[in-house]
Parts: sequence; structure tokens; C-alpha cells
Amino acid sequence: MAQSTVKEKLSDIYLDLNIRRFANRYFDKSGGWLYHKFDRVDINRNGHPDDFTDEQLAQLKAGLHDLADRIHKAADTL
Repeated sequence: MAQSTVKEKLSDIYLDLNIRRFANRYFDKSGGWLYHKFDRVDINRNGHPDDFTDEQLAQLKAGLHDLADRIHKAADTL
């Protein structure tokens, strides 16, 4: 069985994320950059998909945890 992509793993929340703002806040990159990472686009045209590095995956995980914490805090104010 093939290993799931990052985009597949995030399928439950992917459409709810504002990719541009998330990319800017947590990576200081454009939304296009993050879309390319999720879609594994070969932007260098070297025949290899542009996957997340281990460091970028850790950054993505930390950003998702931070966003979850911020959502919980906002919900608790209601």
C-alpha cells in the first residue's frame, strides 16, 4: 500500500485552511509555495516532486498545533 501524502493526511481540514495565511504566518512563504508542497509539484523540473523536508513537516505540525490552540482559546471566549 502506498504511503499517504501530507495533503491526504490533512483531508479532513484541508479545505477549511486559508492556505495563503497559514503559509505566510508559519513559513513566511506564499500560498502558492504551500499549495505546491501539498500537491507535490515538480517546480524544479528535475523529475522529482517537491516534497516537504523533515524540518518543514515539523514546522507544519507546530503550525497546526498552534492554530488548534488558537481556535480552542477563541471558542472558550464564547
